[in-house]
Amino acid sequence: MPLAFADDGTGLAYELRGSGAPLVLLSGQSNSRRWWDPVVADFAAAFTVVTLDWRGTGESDRPDTDAYSTRGFADDVAAVLADAGIERAHVYGTSMGGRVAQWLAADRPDQVDRLVLGCTSPGAPHGVERGPEVRRALTQPDQEAAARALRELMYTPAWLAAQQAAGRTRFHTLGDPSMPAHARRRHLRASARHDAWDALLRIKAPTLVVHGSDDAFNPAANAPLLTERIADARMRWVPGARHAYFEEFADVATPLVLGFLRGE
Repeated sequence: MPLAFADDGTGLAYELRGSGAPLVLLSGQSNSRRWWDPVVADFAAAFTVVTLDWRGTGESDRPDTDAYSTRGFADDVAAVLADAGIERAHVYGTSMGGRVAQWLAADRPDQVDRLVLGCTSPGAPHGVERGPEVRRALTQPDQEAAARALRELMYTPAWLAAQQAAGRTRFHTLGDPSMPAHARRRHLRASARHDAWDALLRIKAPTLVVHGSDDAFNPAANAPLLTERIADARMRWVPGARHAYFEEFADVATPLVLGFLRGE
C-alpha cells in the first residue's frame, strides 16, 4: 500500500482503485478508509478512487502530538494527492470527512473539482450540535448500551435487525478498533473544534450537500446551513436515513452522488 508523508513526517497510508477522473472519499471521525468498504466498488467503477487512513487510524502513523485538526487533516489529504500525482480531484467527505473537505475546498480551490458534503456540519458556534440526550446515550458508563446507541444513531432499527438476522455483527462506520486511546481522543477534539463558517464563503466548487432526514448524530438542520453558506451549493435529502445514509441507503445515495459528480 502506498505511503505518503505529511509535512511533520507522519506516514499516511492510502489506496487507489478504479480508473477515470480522481475522486477522494473521506471517512468519519475515528475511522479508517474501511468506512467506505460497502460502497467503494460502485465509485471505483466510474472513477479513480482515493481512500486514506487518517493519522491515528488504520495503517497510518499514530503520533501522540497536537497535530490533529480538521484543517490539518486537509493538509494530510493534500499530501496524499501529491504523492499519488493527482493535481485535481472530486472530493466526497462524510461526517468529519465532510468537515475536512470544507477546508480542502476553501484553502486549495485549484485542487477540488466537484465537492460533496455528506452528513456533516460547519462546526461550532454556527452549526447545530447533537442534543443532550444523544450525548448522554453515547457517554453512559454501560459500554454495551453506548455501543447500541451508536449503532442506532447510524442505522435504522429495521436495517440493523436484518443485518443481525444475516449474521453480520461488524460495521466499519463504528470506529477503528485498532486506534490507540490518544488518537481517539485527538480525533474527537479535532472534530469538536471544527469551525469553517467563514471559510465556507471561499468555496467555489459546485457543491452537493447530502443528509439523512432522520440524522440525530449530526443533526439534519446542518444541511441547509451549509447549502445557504456555500455559493454554488444544492441540497438533497435521503428520506428516512440516519447518519450512515451512504451505506444503508446506498441504492439512493450512490446514484445521487455519481450523477452530481458526472455533472448530470
